[in-house]
Amino acid sequence: MFSRHSLTASALMIIFLAAVPVSAQYDTSTDKTLSPYFFIKDGDPELDQLPLKETNTEVTINGVIAGVKVTQVYCNTGNRPINAKYIFPASTRAAVHGMTMRIGDHVIEAKIKEKEEAKKTFEEAKKAGKSASLLEQKRPNVFSMNIANVMPGDTIAVELLYTEHLVPEDGTYEFIYPTVVGPRYSNQPMTDTENSWIQSPYLPEGEAPTIQFNIKTTISTGMPIQEIACTSHKTSIDWKSESIAEVKLDESEQYGGNRDYILKFRLNGKQIMSGLMLYEGKDENFFCLMVQPPDTVTSRQIPPREYIFVMDVSGSMHGFPLDISKSLIRDLINHLRPEDTFNVLLFAGSSYLFSPSSLPATQTNVDSALNLIGHQRGGGGTEMLSAIKRAMGLPGDDNRSRSIVIATDGYVSFEESCFRYIQNNLNRANVFVFGIGSSVNRYLIEGIAKAGQGEPFVITRQAEAGARALKFRQYIESPVLTSINIDYNGFQAYDVEPKSFPDLLAKRPIVVFGKYRGKPEGTIRLKGLTGDGDYERKFQVTDAQPLENHHPLKYLWARTRIAELSDKRFNSGENMREEIVSLGLRYNLMSRYTSFVAVHEVIRNTEGAEDITQPLPLPNGVSNFAVGQPMANLSEPELHWIILAIIALLIGFKLHRYTRQRSLLQQITRS
Repeated sequence: MFSRHSLTASALMIIFLAAVPVSAQYDTSTDKTLSPYFFIKDGDPELDQLPLKETNTEVTINGVIAGVKVTQVYCNTGNRPINAKYIFPASTRAAVHGMTMRIGDHVIEAKIKEKEEAKKTFEEAKKAGKSASLLEQKRPNVFSMNIANVMPGDTIAVELLYTEHLVPEDGTYEFIYPTVVGPRYSNQPMTDTENSWIQSPYLPEGEAPTIQFNIKTTISTGMPIQEIACTSHKTSIDWKSESIAEVKLDESEQYGGNRDYILKFRLNGKQIMSGLMLYEGKDENFFCLMVQPPDTVTSRQIPPREYIFVMDVSGSMHGFPLDISKSLIRDLINHLRPEDTFNVLLFAGSSYLFSPSSLPATQTNVDSALNLIGHQRGGGGTEMLSAIKRAMGLPGDDNRSRSIVIATDGYVSFEESCFRYIQNNLNRANVFVFGIGSSVNRYLIEGIAKAGQGEPFVITRQAEAGARALKFRQYIESPVLTSINIDYNGFQAYDVEPKSFPDLLAKRPIVVFGKYRGKPEGTIRLKGLTGDGDYERKFQVTDAQPLENHHPLKYLWARTRIAELSDKRFNSGENMREEIVSLGLRYNLMSRYTSFVAVHEVIRNTEGAEDITQPLPLPNGVSNFAVGQPMANLSEPELHWIILAIIALLIGFKLHRYTRQRSLLQQITRS
């Protein structure tokens, strides 16, 4: 028989269960990343489950061009042949132009081929028992390396070469070497083999990387270097002269391949190496123009603005990244002016909006928003595109300039869908994005900013949040240069990239790549508008001489052209495959449609081989929640139901307590 108190508790439990919809329960089939498992060694003594032993990187920075050689060393210490697959990142600006495979004394030069042809060549060699390697681009910043028939006792070294152009900001040059691919969220079923890399296994949170990591950088600027600093790893600096230095990784960092390697340097007086570079090739001539921007002029008459802060609170943001994001958004909101309006949109597997429309930045509204942000913990998937659409679709004020500010680690697999949507809705807002974490998806971060004509920011440490927020506010206040135009007088330039320029917000140089015919003569003139009026810079082409060490310009031009074609493809829907393939084959460049393949033409294996996928370390600061750790994923209606349920519980307990106290009082009165 039930007592009155147990009946009350049971009734309250029924009220609570009735108030919470079944759909509020975590559903791993609809809300997960597509890297849903950790790597566990099976203990098989005949099989080495971790074939990639080390990655060695040599970087040579000459002026503003970085040449990079990456050597991956694979070993088979087991008793059976293996096939290995490894996913690894690269710079979004990398022009990969060479690969070799070394087995003992044999060195095989890789060939660039159309992607499907390269894959077919590799699979045929694999099936025939030949050792082979295949390098493919999955994203502009994500590559896969496949190694076939690594025999017991083998050590196979694969070298790849790439170059990139360094563009300074506020006089500071930055070289970034990404070391690990963060887990990616997808809302699509895994039927597309093109995206199967997303299912790579990861080591559990806190487990040290298994791959030895080493990087050495030589900086030669031709001008005195004022300062060098590595903000990500412990390093030592050996100064060869005032303009040449060698930076080595500290021995304690030999397993530091779980976060981006970030090296910064400045020249004396924050000078930048601007000007014209020329290269005369056998069939084509190339040039690169880098123009230092004017000084920033801060406008005192800033019109009222609307800010919509879109904050990623998904599982991969749990802990350290979310703490950084909170600090950033808190700083930005606290510095809004009373005449500004703002809103906050939180998103994971679904999204939650602070207010149906933007509110004035009063102290009460600011405090309420900060309280909401402060209570976030992180969990669920990363439905970024739907969050961006919701932010773009909010009712606006024609008298206010709208800026959407996104804070995320970018761990999604549908980057181009985001780019395409933002490009098609540029009339609604400028989009700024903050990449939060030690190894963010820079392809997404930089692509969103480019598509939204905003600026990309990356914050790897919580201490950087305040400074980056300040820089954002400075960019918003006044563009550095607008209405940018370049003309050529007597200099026969053609195939110039980019073809047009958005407003320049950051104090970084304007960079142009192109080809030229005939003699290098004539002038190049850049014009634009600043806060002080007209701006013009003129360059005499004869002041620059074609140099042989500028040969990377052909790769950098082709890489820039491919990037522009890719932008055009997702903007207009045109199929640019044929032209991208042609560029990749002509300039020996890896792209989304061209790959490198190397085959050792000796049959070495007649027994078959075990397929091994090299596990990746979780990026530093990223928790197990990023790879499918269950956590509630609640939409707005579900959250409202829970709030009502909690209120019902509180009322019920109050009534229960009141009834009990009244009963006790009656008993005392009767006695």
